[in-house]
Amino acid sequence: MTTETKPEPAPAFTPSGIEVPVLVTPEMLGNPDPGLPGQMPYTRGIFANGFRGRRWTMRQYSGFGSAEESNERYRFLLDQGQTGLSVALDLPTQCGYDPVDIVASAEVGKVGVSLSNLAEMEVLLDGIDLGAISTSFTINSTAAIIFAMYLAAADNAGVPRASLSGTIQNDILKEYVARGTWIFPVKPSMRLIADSIVYANQESPRFNPISIAGAHVRDAGCTAAEEIGYTLANGLAYVNELLARGVDIDSFARRLSFFFYVHMDLFEEVAKFRAARRIWARLLQERYDAKDPRSLLFRFGVVCGGSSLTAAQPLNNVVRVGTETMAAVLGGAQSIFTSAYDEAFQIPTEQSAELALRTQQIISHESGIADTVDPLGGSYYVEYLTDRMEDKILRVMQEIDDYGGVVKAIEEGYIQMRIVERARERKRQVDAGQRIVVGVNRYQRDEEHAGFGEVFRQDPDNRRRIIAKYEAIRDRRDNVRTEKALKALASAAIHDDVNLMPLLVECCHAYATVGEMVGELKRHWGEFQEPPLRA
Repeated sequence: MTTETKPEPAPAFTPSGIEVPVLVTPEMLGNPDPGLPGQMPYTRGIFANGFRGRRWTMRQYSGFGSAEESNERYRFLLDQGQTGLSVALDLPTQCGYDPVDIVASAEVGKVGVSLSNLAEMEVLLDGIDLGAISTSFTINSTAAIIFAMYLAAADNAGVPRASLSGTIQNDILKEYVARGTWIFPVKPSMRLIADSIVYANQESPRFNPISIAGAHVRDAGCTAAEEIGYTLANGLAYVNELLARGVDIDSFARRLSFFFYVHMDLFEEVAKFRAARRIWARLLQERYDAKDPRSLLFRFGVVCGGSSLTAAQPLNNVVRVGTETMAAVLGGAQSIFTSAYDEAFQIPTEQSAELALRTQQIISHESGIADTVDPLGGSYYVEYLTDRMEDKILRVMQEIDDYGGVVKAIEEGYIQMRIVERARERKRQVDAGQRIVVGVNRYQRDEEHAGFGEVFRQDPDNRRRIIAKYEAIRDRRDNVRTEKALKALASAAIHDDVNLMPLLVECCHAYATVGEMVGELKRHWGEFQEPPLRA
């Protein structure tokens, strides 16, 4: 009689290529003690009491069409329990065009709100207490302008700048490699970012003047390890830019924040945040000699749902977003945006946006997940993944250093090519069925958008109304004041030692438009030229 032997299970790997053992034992851990939350190196979280002291900010990303429509959606979400605003801007605003520009005509108000001048910002925020509500703007190449516009709106509303809280994304480096909404070359863009960080520290110290974003490189194709590695490399580039200007590390590092996507491998996502916290804390302490403990804190927000969502069988996305939200909470995020299930192919409806918010609220109040700090800490598997994720992240950062630094790697297209290669590999895995995506390459149904309900319909007359408001503002503003403010901005742009933020704020108060301000800066700085990608 022979005994049949079972075959060994096939090796398993996380999406970042970390081998997953069938069983993790204590002997496989390099350092079995992850330390305590709120203490160096912050593996288990930056706060000793985690979410027991304060829940994460529920900041739903929203904005479409006109300022009036977006304001209505914001007030609806706030009434439903949202605790912070996250403003989506349309592509013309992101790229520095006014709604009347022929280049902008097809995109006015399409994937975000059109925000060309201070009057529109005031409509957008009408009835919202800027001193009580944290406001985030997903904006990069025109971030300094939008920040200036927000400050001007607060001034006009009588809200002290020191009471403002929120974030501008303001991360241009990832735009060059993943999104493409750049305007200026790298050097003047870095100047604008440094100007806004220094000015924010002086004028609105509770406001985060940058959110260094890995989200977009992740959605463009990167693995979780590469997402963190490229983002931390970008973060160090901004630190170096500010230090080169003579700014003390502890005067700005405590206001740096980060922003990521959460994808579907729950344990790897948790591990990437735990590893990122301790890498950042060590770098700021050991490389830059930061003395203020707040400078070491890796504070981050996330989006749950991006390229992980599918247009096929969209209601499946509710489950995906729920899973990703649990990973974000277990990973210790300070701010969470949950995507709506229909976001893979349309602007969310009021119903789908509400369900996305309810996902966070149910997990917060019903699951018990936030009742203790780092509930997965000490798990053999999580600690194993955290150690190996840290190794992979550090290798990515070393690769960029060996190339000559992140700015050189961007200007020569090196990082862009690496992302393209990774995106091709991810698509190949999905097409071959090696990476299962339910409803896409497994368990498909014939009906398009099977199980889908309400459809978002945008007002086709929006663009005409937006342009009419734009022209009315230009007619009734004090054009002498506007021209004087724009000339002062242009004059200062050629002097690297002048902080442009006060001049941008004055331009906004004078109701200069985004396109006018960008036009003055373009004349002196030119535009970024995308490098050719080498195969």
